[in-house]
Amino acid sequence: MSAVTPIRTAKTTNWAGQGTAPGAEAGHAPRRPTTPPLSPGRQAASTPLRPVDDMAEVRAVTRTTVQAAMEVLAGIRPIHQLARRLDPRCLTALQHRAALIRRELTRTGSPALARLHRNSTVRSVRVCEVADGIYEASAVVVDDVRARAVAVRLEQSKQVWRVTELVIG
Repeated sequence: MSAVTPIRTAKTTNWAGQGTAPGAEAGHAPRRPTTPPLSPGRQAASTPLRPVDDMAEVRAVTRTTVQAAMEVLAGIRPIHQLARRLDPRCLTALQHRAALIRRELTRTGSPALARLHRNSTVRSVRVCEVADGIYEASAVVVDDVRARAVAVRLEQSKQVWRVTELVIG
């Protein structure tokens, strides 16, 4: 019994859909499929991927950051998860506001205050370019108690969007 499995001749196909059997052309190696040309929308693998639209990226960053900030205020997300996205001053202000909400909740035990910021959902985001690499956005957030507006200013720093202003109404 042999330990080597015989290799079967396989039919190869090029991108034009024409099949060639190995050894069909006398004295030539079998043709391999050629790579298709890159379409205008595709980039080569060696080129770093860039977002197509900065507005779409800023809108997505705003939506996720505002959602996370509301979860911090509700007490269901730790503040340190926003440390990379928020400016240190914004992070401190958000942490202070969350602490005030927790302290007031323990002091009064109000059921209405307990429902504040619960089940928050970002309904819409509007983005406006202020200058090159600086955007301002507004978001509408709805929770169990009310709807509120959130204003955000984002600045691009080292290819990363950073929130430099965060105002929650």
